[in-house]
Amino acid sequence: MSDFDPANGNRPAAWRDGWTDGRDSKFEGREAAAEEPEYRTLTYEVTGRVARITFNRPAHGNAITADTPVELAAAVERADLDPHVHVILLSGRGKGFCGGYDLGIFAENLDDEAGRPDTRRGTVLDPMVQARNHNPFANWDPMVDYAMMSRFNKGFSALLHANKPTVAKLHGFCVAGGTDIALYCDQIIAAADTKIGYPPTRVWGVPAAGMWAHRLGDQRAKRMLLTGDSISGAQAEQWGLVIEAPPAEELESRTEELVARIARLPINQLMMVKLALNSALLSQGIANSTMVSTVFDGVSRHTREGYAFQMRSATVGFREAVRERDEIFGDYKRSRPDTEPT
Repeated sequence: MSDFDPANGNRPAAWRDGWTDGRDSKFEGREAAAEEPEYRTLTYEVTGRVARITFNRPAHGNAITADTPVELAAAVERADLDPHVHVILLSGRGKGFCGGYDLGIFAENLDDEAGRPDTRRGTVLDPMVQARNHNPFANWDPMVDYAMMSRFNKGFSALLHANKPTVAKLHGFCVAGGTDIALYCDQIIAAADTKIGYPPTRVWGVPAAGMWAHRLGDQRAKRMLLTGDSISGAQAEQWGLVIEAPPAEELESRTEELVARIARLPINQLMMVKLALNSALLSQGIANSTMVSTVFDGVSRHTREGYAFQMRSATVGFREAVRERDEIFGDYKRSRPDTEPT
């Protein structure tokens, strides 16, 4: 028997139904089992046709931990599989979107194993393993470093490779490793006063995701990364890095308007459009850019200059070392996160 519903011809705009609506839905009678996974770094909820993933470490500037990429990828997959969800919105609680990696354990106290999940003990994600691999007085294994960092990128890139469109809402700051996450999204909307950039290119870092040139083009990407300078959300809109940069007080309403407009389209249309446009983006060589950038990110932390920054951080504290790094550029005090991720 055909599952086509002839009544569709009598209903205005039947194509606006969701995948679970109508007598001819493939999901008829197949309600999903209740599932409420617990996350350490983010929250997840669905309202209407929008899945909302929100970074939830506001006291730490939503700094990235080893849990972040795993949980982010799991949450994106959860939204991708949900037939009710049409669009995925990513944002951050507190004063900013994301301030980067929480590297204090490596930069300040190489013996500190506090908070290390037992499930990572003895793997490349074990903080002590990585701390030993960052010892300036011992040999560095670049592939132990790559094995760790490539897994962060795999988690973050779920935003790009998801079937459904992803939108990043930026406020306050999106810096360093936070940009690795945001630039994987299909659409970025930022408050006009958001600070966006990758200051660690000044020492001890290369953007591991390798997305800057793909999003900004060669010259503008180099303008930012050859100086470590940051730009505002307003300038990011002028450069085409973000799609819109409303005043901070309008960010919420403008974002909701954007995701609502996207959510009106059928899921299959959204998927086809994203896949078609991603084919052009991926043909630019994103996978190769990510691989090369991840390797160089590891190298940058194991040069003479990188070790000097690490040793200075261990001696006077990460905050003071970052001040010494950035103050000469005149932007140390500008919209800094609550903590000192990188």
